[in-house]
Amino acid sequence: MKPPLPLLVPQLLLALLASGLCRGDVSVSIVSPTEAMALMQAPDASARPVVLDTRGGYKDYFRGHLPGAHHINFDTLRGTDRAVPVQYLPDRLTKTLLKRAGADRRRTHLVYATGDRLPNDEILSTSMVVYVLEKFGIEDIRIVDGGLAEWQRQGLPVVREYFGNPPGRLPLHGNPGIAADVRAVRAHAGDPGRLLIDARPLNEFQGNDDVWLRKGHIPGAISFHWARLMEEGNTHKFRSPQRNKAELVRAGITPDKDIICYCGTSREGSLLYVYLKHVLGYPRVRLYEGSMKEYLWLENQSLPVERGGRAAGR
Repeated sequence: MKPPLPLLVPQLLLALLASGLCRGDVSVSIVSPTEAMALMQAPDASARPVVLDTRGGYKDYFRGHLPGAHHINFDTLRGTDRAVPVQYLPDRLTKTLLKRAGADRRRTHLVYATGDRLPNDEILSTSMVVYVLEKFGIEDIRIVDGGLAEWQRQGLPVVREYFGNPPGRLPLHGNPGIAADVRAVRAHAGDPGRLLIDARPLNEFQGNDDVWLRKGHIPGAISFHWARLMEEGNTHKFRSPQRNKAELVRAGITPDKDIICYCGTSREGSLLYVYLKHVLGYPRVRLYEGSMKEYLWLENQSLPVERGGRAAGR
């Protein structure tokens, strides 16, 4: 027989249940590994969450994962479209993949990956999947703060047994309005009440990289690398909201702005989107899904780019 999962202090579990974490009244939030475990051990089995391991390395899943975690490789949600790589799949395919992963309108969803040191950046795999879940109508989503690294540091159990969720049922209606297209982005840049944020590393924003077909950033954008929100010792773990708020204000990223986030392929931008909208409660935030991979290719590679610049607030 498998050993039972360690039980948490009953008072903690009751507090989580009473606080509303199991009722779906918060769209997206960050929970500690201990809070995640409490949700996984809810007395009512039907109230336990769907646990999604979003890592791109399937062998990492084989090596060890959270108990009851279903592996959904984040990159299965994207593919080449009209020559542009890693574009989001058509809605019907995405819905099939999400249902197959067990995404369900009635359930809480715990989402995590690993990658506690740069350049491993799998927190972005998590935030991308969170964004896709929200876009297709899932309302109750929790990010496991610190990911697998923090889970293991706290001595919580890791298993190798596979886990497959039963097919899920998505809501009838999604949230397509959280996505911005290139037309919205071009109209957005340079407007005083609007903000276009490039979440890539500064060298890519400046055009000093070996990655992109054309170098630089979308004119009018500011540079705010997503890793500025994360702990140095674990880039899957968020710094305190107070520290992050101060960092964002210094960069001019304030809740009165109408914000579009972008990056290279939309993963880095998804982290800024999720954090600004759901953790800090900024009211007007969208994600440019196409990001630089698309922008640089459109209209016979004629859309303007700028080089240089500095990190916002530094």
